[in-house]
Amino acid sequence: MEIQFTTKIFKEGKTFVAHAQELDVSSCGRTKDKAFANLKEAVRLFLEEAEKMGTLETILEEAGYKKTKATLQVPAPISVLRVSMPVPATHVKVQPRLL
Repeated sequence: MEIQFTTKIFKEGKTFVAHAQELDVSSCGRTKDKAFANLKEAVRLFLEEAEKMGTLETILEEAGYKKTKATLQVPAPISVLRVSMPVPATHVKVQPRLL
């Protein structure tokens, strides 16, 4: 059986970070390919440990997975948006002004 997940890869400094969104598992590497390979290993280990602990079925159900004959599938997103909105002023550091 195979599992499907959505991967987002971004860069933090010189490191690439890969994130499996539905499972909330991340890993990193010096290249995109290495970060992705490390993520697949992290997901494998995560699923194995969840199986050992008896929580795998609950985790997959909460993440929205549906079982087919050969695959665990998550619902396809209807849309993905990058949203920008103001942050409340209490969370914004004000830089001192030089006179």
